[in-house]
Parts: sequence; structure tokens; C-alpha cells
Amino acid sequence: MPRINTIRMTPTIVETDLQRIQSVLKKQREFFSTGHTLELAFRKERLQELQRAIGQHEQELMDAMYTDFHKPEMEAYSTEVGFVELELKLVLKNLRKWSEPKRVKESLINFPSRSYVHSDPYGVALIIGPWNYPFQLLLNPLIGAMAAGNCAIVKPSELTPTTSAVVAKMIRQHFDDSYIATVEGGVQTTQHLLQQRFDYIFFTGSTQVGKIVMKAAAEHLTPVTLELGGKSPAIVAEDADLGLAARRIAWGKFLNAGQTCIAPDYLLVQESVKEELLQLISQYISDFYSEDPRQSPDFARIVNDRHFNRLSSFLRDGMVRTGGITDAASRYIAPTLLDKVTWQHPIMQEEIFGPILPVLTFQQLDEAINQVRGREKPLALYFFSNDDRKKAQVLKYTSFGGGCINDTVSHIINPHLPFGGVGQSGMGSYHGQSSFELFSQQKSVLHRGTWLDLPLRYPPYGNRLPMLRKLFKWL
Repeated sequence: MPRINTIRMTPTIVETDLQRIQSVLKKQREFFSTGHTLELAFRKERLQELQRAIGQHEQELMDAMYTDFHKPEMEAYSTEVGFVELELKLVLKNLRKWSEPKRVKESLINFPSRSYVHSDPYGVALIIGPWNYPFQLLLNPLIGAMAAGNCAIVKPSELTPTTSAVVAKMIRQHFDDSYIATVEGGVQTTQHLLQQRFDYIFFTGSTQVGKIVMKAAAEHLTPVTLELGGKSPAIVAEDADLGLAARRIAWGKFLNAGQTCIAPDYLLVQESVKEELLQLISQYISDFYSEDPRQSPDFARIVNDRHFNRLSSFLRDGMVRTGGITDAASRYIAPTLLDKVTWQHPIMQEEIFGPILPVLTFQQLDEAINQVRGREKPLALYFFSNDDRKKAQVLKYTSFGGGCINDTVSHIINPHLPFGGVGQSGMGSYHGQSSFELFSQQKSVLHRGTWLDLPLRYPPYGNRLPMLRKLFKWL
């Protein structure tokens, strides 16, 4: 199908326009103070407007992602546009229920009383999106912020300029910037944004930049969610269904040309089944993308030259078993299996974020678990086995943000599962109700009855302490 190159829009805010950023932030604070966003009807109406906006710009968004890094239309819809549309449907269906004050169990000490938890918006949120899923990972948090009643400034990635321009145009056409605004620009623009005081910051990107964001947020004691990355393992035990494991690992790894934060970063396979598994993965690469993936319409490209050069340098590590072909002009790197790799190789020192899968082995499962536990906690972990005891062992002794048993990546699809990292792979979880709760301050309120007021708590206390001790023990 022929592709249409999307026209790049003029940036909404240029990199050096600090005054413009401050002006938009001031307008959003003033609008939030009016109380309009507190009304459930307003929130639903605005979310429905976002739903309409996405529908109107759907093809333009998918064309933009193809322009930026050759993202296949199937992937652009299923992992970006359609993904966000499903999130919107879920939020609109459940928003009234989520927004209602939740009554909690009462303490007899406060009798007579009733206690509730109210979900209040923070105020003005800053959402900084990444380049690898430039629509989904920007819009999904925005949906949570809007549902909770916040205003928001969103900063799309400058590394996918065509998609960023379409997103900026879409938001500008459908929302007043006193409510939702888009700020385009590079590093300097992000620095300007982080100098301001926001009420909440949501960042998706690298661990290195996440530390910078958290440091800036600390200057204003701003709560922050960090969705980062890490080296997510796919562990395959010898009792696994190897054909199924190979197919699902190949899909999860080479989706979006490996530029997925929860893609299997490396393979840990039991030595006894290594050769069979690698042959099967190689076969599925051919089945998915043909003998020459460069000609496949279903395989994306690396986002820019810097990332291409970084990834290409990793091919000097170990021994290429499948793939290894590159083309700098089109930023193409073939789906690659890299054998004979150790933890000392450069490829194992950082998150790969590309279509290269290094292979390591283990003899006993304890050894694999110890290899994972000896490194920073990953964003995701995938374990393939048909042994329930082994599954329980891996889940008990490894710490990771989220993952799958006998699959890869698919845990992100269920909006009822909170998605987020732990340690160096991030903090805070979102999706579905978790997004609403993330962007809501939980306000605790006690309603005390007036018809009874026991004198026990009031001075002078006299000799009430023994009675109070008995009461506390009884409770």
C-alpha cells in the first residue's frame, strides 16, 4: 500500500521560548482553579473529544509513524492507535465508578463515624513521551491525567518529528491550551519544562534521563512516575514447549525492530535445548519476515543514525548465528541472534533497544535466577516452562516490573494489570484504573457523628491510662 509522507508542522513552542512555556503553565493553573475539571461531565466530554480526534487523525498518525521509522501499519494500529482507543473505551465506561468516594472500614475508637477516600486531581501534569511508541506512550498517560481531572502539558519526542507534529496539531485543533497543551522541541525545551513547578510529572524514557527528571522534580517536591527500561530476560527451561517459546520470543523481540522497552533484551536458555531453540527462532524469523527481512513490509527501521551506529557496534560481540546484516542508508539492522556472548561484552552492559538478541545459557534454574538477581531489576521478565514448581520458583526469587509465563510482551495488553517498573526500571504503575489512581491524590476524610462524644480522649486524663490500654488490647 503506498504511503503518504505527513507534512511536518511548525513546532508549537520553539526550544528557547521559555516565556511561552511559562505562559501556558500560568493559563493552565488559572483554568484548573475554576473547578471545571472537577466535574465528571466535563472530564467525560473531553475524553470523548479525544476519542473523536484520534478517529479523525488515525491514518495521518500511522503514516507519520511510517515516515519516522518505517513502523508497519499493523503495528502502528495495534500497538499505538488501537491500543489508545481501547484504553479510552475502558476509562469512559468506568470513570463514574472510579470517581466516587470509596467508603472504608471504620475504627471503633472513632464511633460514631464514617470514613471515605476521595480521589482528587493534582493540578497541572507534565507528561514527557518517548520516541519508540510516540503515540501510545504519550497519550495513555494523558488519558489517566484527564480522567482524574488534571490539566496537562505533553512533550512528545523530538526523535520522531513527524509523529510529534501530528500529535501537536491534533491536540491544538481539539483542545484549548489552557487545558491540554503540546510543547515540541529538543533537550533545551525539556530542560525549560523541568525548571517549572508542576503538580505531577510522568516520564517515559531511559534510566539515565529518568534520574535527571527525578532530580528536577525534587527541587519542587513534585511527585513523579518514571517508566524506564532495563535488561529484560527471556528464560527458557528445557521442559518448555520450544516451538511455542521460539515463536513468542521472536515476535516479542523483533516487534518494532526491537525498539520496545519490554522486549526480551537477552535470552537465557538451558544448555540442553539451546541449539534446538536457536534453530526454531531462526526459522520463525524467516517465517515472519522472509529470507530477506529488508524486503519485508512488516519490519521497522532504527529511529536515527546515532542509535543505528550504537546497535551496529554490538554486532562485534560474540558470534552471529542469524542475521547480522546492516544498511546504514536505510537504518536497517536484520533480526539477529548473537551467540557466544558473556556479561563482559558491551552488549550486556546496557539495554539493547534494537533487533539483536544475545544468547546466554545455564545448567540449572538456580543459576539463571542468580544471573538475573545479580543485575538491576528489569522492567519485564519472561519464563518458559511447563513445570509449576519452576514457575513458582522464578516468581518468588526474582523481582521485576511485570512479565509473562510462556509468553512475551502480552502483559501490557491487559489494562487491568498495572504496568510499571521497579528500582532502576522505574517507579509507579499505570493503565486502566491504575492510571486514574496514579494521577489522583487520595484524600482521606472522616465524618464524625455529633450525637455522642465520649470524654475519654479529653484532658484532664487522670487515671484513664489502664482503661485505655485494655481498650487498645481489646480492639
